[in-house]
Amino acid sequence: MDLALLERTLAERGEPGYRAYQVWEWSSRGAASYEEMTTLPKALRATLTESVPFSTLELVTERESRDGTVKALFRTHDGHSVEAVLMRYRDGRRSVCLSAQSGCPLTCTFCATGAMRFGRNLTASEIVDQALHFRRLEQIDHAVYMGMGEPFLNFDEVITSTRRLPDLGITHRRTTISTVGWMPGLRRFVDDVDQPIRLALSLHAADPAKRSELMPVNDRYPLADVLAECRRYVELRRRKVFVEYVMLGGINDSAADARALVSVLDPRAFKVNLIPYNPTGMYEGSSRQAIERFKSVLERARIPATVRLTRGRDIEAACGQLASVR
Repeated sequence: MDLALLERTLAERGEPGYRAYQVWEWSSRGAASYEEMTTLPKALRATLTESVPFSTLELVTERESRDGTVKALFRTHDGHSVEAVLMRYRDGRRSVCLSAQSGCPLTCTFCATGAMRFGRNLTASEIVDQALHFRRLEQIDHAVYMGMGEPFLNFDEVITSTRRLPDLGITHRRTTISTVGWMPGLRRFVDDVDQPIRLALSLHAADPAKRSELMPVNDRYPLADVLAECRRYVELRRRKVFVEYVMLGGINDSAADARALVSVLDPRAFKVNLIPYNPTGMYEGSSRQAIERFKSVLERARIPATVRLTRGRDIEAACGQLASVR
């Protein structure tokens, strides 16, 4: 819902200021239409239905995985494609993976999003509407900005959207923003964001030359500088940074690669999340044995490490698979 348009429309009608709050309260609780908002006068509900689209996004398709994961493909008012995902876990968690951009201009070689044509940054309302779509299906309690795009390339709209999530049931402590290390936004996040939002870093190789091959952004913002900024976050916020590391067979999964990662990470500041590669066409994924060997090197160095549970691979909803080209 375009909340700015909502407020203008209500003001033009001379409606009291609390009407916007009423509409938002209904929406954040999962209302599926203005007609359900029975505390609003019937005439006002009709006016809003005509004047303020209930969502800034049009749902194009929705697919459900065998594991219960749901992927939604949306289209913006100007024709850009956006995908978002609802992940259901056996312990009851319901996490939404949100996109900050349509496509991504940073072209990481292992990521399907980087191969699609970049559209534009999304507005805060378009980001929140992804979460609201899934809130209308069921209650949600976690959010990760790990969908399409680099969140810190769209800093202001992303941070504005996070301020709406607690009303949907997602606290700041259960919100994570992932970055490839886009330094201007990372610095602003460390300096300016007071909310206890978690930080995740897409790292994927500790060797500078190898990381630059996988992630061209490393040439612009070298890993050493990015890690220094992450350590500053830990010092100021007293919270560890999650390191995302996608496991590519024969590329970044050797014992030497693990030792290189150990050499740049302080176990007091970082936790590593090893991500089995979800096929996008260019690489082979690491074997289960290779992942376990890699993990054991980290653990011997006292660096906390986990292996991410893959969700939604059969519907191209897993990490690195969002592409909006289907």
